[in-house]
Amino acid sequence: MIVVTGATGNIGRTLLPLLSEHGKDVVAVSRSAQTSPLPAGVRHTQADPGISASMRLVLDGADALFLLLGGELNGAGEHPEALIGTALDAGVKRFVMVSSQINTTRPDAFSHTRLRDFETAIRASGAGFTILRPGGFASNAFAWSESVRTQRTVYAPFGDVALPVVDPADIAAVAAAALCEDGHEGQTYELTGPEAISPRRQAEMIGQVLGEPITFTELSRAQAHAHMAQFMPEEVIDGTLDVLGVPLPAEQQISPDVQRVLHRPATPFTDWVARNLPAFR
Repeated sequence: MIVVTGATGNIGRTLLPLLSEHGKDVVAVSRSAQTSPLPAGVRHTQADPGISASMRLVLDGADALFLLLGGELNGAGEHPEALIGTALDAGVKRFVMVSSQINTTRPDAFSHTRLRDFETAIRASGAGFTILRPGGFASNAFAWSESVRTQRTVYAPFGDVALPVVDPADIAAVAAAALCEDGHEGQTYELTGPEAISPRRQAEMIGQVLGEPITFTELSRAQAHAHMAQFMPEEVIDGTLDVLGVPLPAEQQISPDVQRVLHRPATPFTDWVARNLPAFR
């Protein structure tokens, strides 16, 4: 049995059918009630990965745990050993965790301390593990959906700074491989898209798929900070803006790991836009 946390998010929603296709017995965990249909072989349980006691019954009999920390769980909560210990006591033998590329490129970044602590706990657990360290998500472009729909405009900082954003579906596919196949234990995979593209270029690509021109309006760092403060923890904002505005060379490089694991190229940004086009119409 595989327990999937973050089951309603951009990665989890794609991971569930992939595991179902492999014939796996899957429990989808989210903190909110399940409202959409689930793939065959998947059942939903409402629980909070940030409270290990709420996960005890969920994990009972599980062989593997897919761990994704969403929202405030990235910043605070129980010590990681509480959840990892609960999983081990329940019989979990394999962990697949979504961390961040920043833990490779900026290993002392305060904003990602908790993710590093979870990585450390998993590595020390004695169980099999695979750590996924994606760069920026293509799905971050959902933040532009309303302004594209209503104004045909993208507002973003650092308009000409290019980064290789990764399709969350590729992260899910790599996670499915790590959960269902041999050969991934002890691996840390950095996951990026196939090319580095700037926000200005992303806006052009959205326009190309829509068939209408999209205007790009550049925000100052201060304006971007104020906007991000509406939905991101303060301790994460400056680190995120540093990566977006002054990325290290390693953060602009294309990683081969998606292709190495999936035996196909990483998915281009335009493919992600095409799959999610209703959000921008």
